[in-house]
Amino acid sequence: MSYEIRNVNGAAVVALNGDVDLQTSPVVRQKLLESLEGNTKVVVDLSAVNYIDSSGVASLVEAFQVSRKKGASFALASVSSAAMRVLSLARLDKVFTIHSSVEAATQG
Repeated sequence: MSYEIRNVNGAAVVALNGDVDLQTSPVVRQKLLESLEGNTKVVVDLSAVNYIDSSGVASLVEAFQVSRKKGASFALASVSSAAMRVLSLARLDKVFTIHSSVEAATQG
């Protein structure tokens, strides 16, 4: 798993690549929470995520909860089919704001 954090239209975009699992989810959690420290809008690009397990989902949920407490915007973008399957099974596709692309998530 690798990640890249960039600024797009004032939003912190955290692009994840590879498998988000028990081994890599602590890094994902840390990077998401760090991104929320200095930004009011965070977008997680999941287009290159091949696999995500419950620990990875828990990292996303925790960051989402922290963003709500801070009054920040937190969204997912370009969710891969593998990640969407897991989010749908957990019914989290109804909880998260999900955009078709990073561009759509960072407009406005």
